[in-house]
Parts: sequence; C-alpha cells; structure tokens
Amino acid sequence: MMRVMLLALLITASGMGRAGEVWLVDIDGAIGPAVADHVVRAIERGNQAEAGTAELIILRMNTPGGLDRAMRDIIKQIMASRVPVAGFVAPQGSRAASAGTYILYASHIAAMAPATNLGAATPVQLGGATPLPLGGQDDKASDSKPDAKQRKVLNDAVAYIRGLAEERGRNAEWAESAVTEAATLTAQAALEAGVIDLIADNPADLLKQLHGRTVATSGGERQLATENTTINVVEPDWRSQFLQVITDPNIAYLLLMLGIYGLIFEFSNPGVGVGGIVGGICLLLAAYALQLLPISYSALGLMLLGLGLLAAEALSPSVGILGLGGIIAFVVGSIMLMDSNVPGYDIALPVIIAVAISSALLLLVTLNLLRKTHRRPAVSGLSTLTGTTARVARLHKGRPMIRLDGEWWQVRCNTPLSVNDTVRVVRAEGLVLEVEKEN
Repeated sequence: MMRVMLLALLITASGMGRAGEVWLVDIDGAIGPAVADHVVRAIERGNQAEAGTAELIILRMNTPGGLDRAMRDIIKQIMASRVPVAGFVAPQGSRAASAGTYILYASHIAAMAPATNLGAATPVQLGGATPLPLGGQDDKASDSKPDAKQRKVLNDAVAYIRGLAEERGRNAEWAESAVTEAATLTAQAALEAGVIDLIADNPADLLKQLHGRTVATSGGERQLATENTTINVVEPDWRSQFLQVITDPNIAYLLLMLGIYGLIFEFSNPGVGVGGIVGGICLLLAAYALQLLPISYSALGLMLLGLGLLAAEALSPSVGILGLGGIIAFVVGSIMLMDSNVPGYDIALPVIIAVAISSALLLLVTLNLLRKTHRRPAVSGLSTLTGTTARVARLHKGRPMIRLDGEWWQVRCNTPLSVNDTVRVVRAEGLVLEVEKEN
C-alpha cells in the first residue's frame, strides 16, 4: 500500500513539475494571405498539441496593418482556440496598427513592450475619406462626410472591434475612436486606458508576469503555468514561404504577364511546347495568387483589353493607333489592379513601367519585321530558283541531282559534274534546272 501511495505522489509531483511549451509566432510586416496561413495553422497545431505540451501561444507583432480577410481569418482562429493566445506588440519600437489592433483586441491576453504603439484602425477601404465619429460632425466638415458605402464599412469595423472589446473586457470606447478617428496609444497609455493587460520587456518577462493568471478560452478557464516553460519559435514552413512569394502583388503581376506572353508565343509557334508549358504554369499560379488578393476585375479586364489591342496591332498594323491605345489601357489597368491601399499590397510603379516598355519594344520589333516583309518584292514560281547555288548531292542513273527548298531537282550542265560540286542555277526548264559549275 505504501508503495502505491509513493508511486502516486511521484506521478503527481512529476506532473506538477512538468513545464509546458510556449509557442512564439512572429507577425512581422503587412498581414496578408501568407501570414494568415502561417498563424492560423500554428494555432491549429497548438490546439492539437494541447494535451501534450502547448501551454500558451504568443503572437509577437510588428505590423502596419493588412488585408481584412486575412485579419478576420486570424481572429476567428484565436476566438476558437482552447489554448490561450497572447498578442504581444514587440520588440521595442514596434507597432500594431490597423489590423494589428483588431488582433490584439481579440487575443486572450494583450501585452506591449515599452516604446511601442497601437491604433489607427480606420478601414483603408474608405479611400482617403476623412474618418468621422458615428455621431456626425459640424457643418464645417460636411464636405468630407463619407458616403453611404464608406459609412457602411466604417460602421461594420466599429461593431466588429467593439464586439471584440466586450468579449475580452477591454476599453470599447477607445477601440471605437481607433476606428473612427484613427486614434493611437503608447504602451503606457494603453495600459492606463484598459486597452492592454500588461507591459513586458520581452517574451521571457511576459511569461514571468503571466504565471498563475487565469484565462477564459473557448475550452473553459485555464490557469497558466509559464514560470519554467520553454519558448518554441514557430518558423513558417515551405507552404507559407511559397505563398508569401506568389502572393506578393509584384510577383503575381509578373506571373500573369509571363503566362499570357508564354501562351501567345506558343500559339504563334505551335509545336514548340516550352511557351505553352511555362505560360500555363505561370498563369495558373497567378490565378491562384490573385484570387487571394484584393484585385479589381475591371482593371484586370482593362489589362487584357490592352494586350488584345497590342496583339491586334502586331497582326494588322494600323500606324500604331491600336498599339498606343493598348499600352495606355494596359498601364492604367496595371495601376488600378490592386483594389487596396494597404501598405505592401500594391504593384510597384517601376515594375509596371518596365513591363509596359517591354511590351512596347516587342510591338516595335514586330512592326519593323512586318514592314520589311511588306517591302520585299513578291516573287513566286521557278524564277525564284534562278541565281541560287547548291551542291550536287547524288547521281541518279548517272544524272546529277541537287536539293533546293526541300525538293530534289535534276540538273543539266555543259561540263561534267561530280558529287559535292557547287553549281549555280541559270534557268529552269520544266523539271530540269540548267546550271553552271562554280569554281
């Protein structure tokens, strides 16, 4: 009996002393599809490992904001997580602006490092309109009042962040001002205003302060044991890194252009195969990336119209009118392609200019080749063989034969001919060519 009791005490002591593992996930830069994929799958894996080692998941943020869809995907996963998630704006000098503020409000624990800030959560879809409190403004500001669509977006953002604030017991009034007035707070001011729970210098300091705190999650209340925990940095895997590359607007744009030009090359030179294979792969990758990004389909249509006009100019020259219109349509469509003002999610102007110049040069080369073709005198028939030279390839029944334009010809010459002799065609008579032997 004593042995059984002793064994039970040892098991209990070892269980109490076992330190859980803390997962650290970095959100550095604009929040897009790749970041959302990495964070969502990290939280999912953390929940699957809950019975084993996951004690806490820390989202260390330094972001200017991001795409609405990506932000909401992350927040949904946080709200459904049974493992506590701590939003931590760090290291010093970092910020959690726009989408980062929403994620911080959604986290079970909100923390900031010294010399950091958060806020400015006005939706960028307002297109530069002056943010207004929902209660209205005086007459002096009436000219900047957002329209019905902008107000709808603003109201939705306010309701969303207020819901998160009420769920986590944080300052909902300031959250609304962050949306309607683009308000910001430093770490100390956020702590005093009840926006965050604590200030920590680094992840280790954060874990020390969180030890013993009780947190309510979707799986019930949990008391954190973070005093002797191991921090495991969760790095993006190959899938997230690949997604990060192809969802870069500039890369997606170039993939789209390579795909289109690859298919054009294949259709103009059927049978080669390389253009079709490369173009098809690039076009499919671009289509996958663009459906994850906030694009304007009107702008995409304008780009395709521009490319169509360029192709029409190459096939039936119109003194450059179609080509010029195509370049203008293509450039305007490219500038308007990304339907978002989120930093990091627009196409760089130098890339657009480089692609437009390349398309224009390709058009000029094509037109120049067509002009040379049109200037060349049209000749046909046997007269085109006069003056050409060839070698005697073989003797057929003692008669010399040459090969011209892929056909075999019998030749007649005043001097004897042997294989490999060079001859020049003088004239053609029926199926026999009269030739002269070259020295």
